[in-house]
Amino acid sequence: MTTYISILRGINVSGHRMIKMEALKKICTDLNFTNVQTYIQSGNIIFQSKMTDSKKISETITKNIAKVFDFDVPVITLTQTELETVINSNPFLNDKSKNPAFLHVTFLSDKPVKQNIEQLRHVDLKNDNFEIVDKAIYLYCPDSYSKSKLTNSLLETKLKVTATTRNWKTTNELFKMTTKL
Repeated sequence: MTTYISILRGINVSGHRMIKMEALKKICTDLNFTNVQTYIQSGNIIFQSKMTDSKKISETITKNIAKVFDFDVPVITLTQTELETVINSNPFLNDKSKNPAFLHVTFLSDKPVKQNIEQLRHVDLKNDNFEIVDKAIYLYCPDSYSKSKLTNSLLETKLKVTATTRNWKTTNELFKMTTKL
């Protein structure tokens, strides 16, 4: 069995696209995932499965959420090893002047192409910084993520891939949860 983390985009935000975590857990259990756990209300699921294709898992969860709730939710799924790599590859951790409270990770459905990354580099981001490593964008938003231009919508528009963001604390907590399964 492989341990997976599925991260949903845009649920339970400002009263829109509401999904209770118990209902999400039931969807995953009905899909024969085991040891299903959720973390906070923003759509983070940790589970184990015999399935071996992360993209297929994401598609299956999306399809079943649409069946139950009648709306589409993008889902990005990583293995425990992939999440560990994302955490260990954060280039901002080496800079002691960066406060970890302002770190975020945007998870991407696919690796963006070079020309799309170049378009993103031309956006005036004020004090914000980003680094892209494979299918993760590391964000440093010292003026608050809520004030940042580096939103999922901007990243999706510029990079032409699905994106969902988690703060550094949540990202690390998700990994810790996977080690306890």
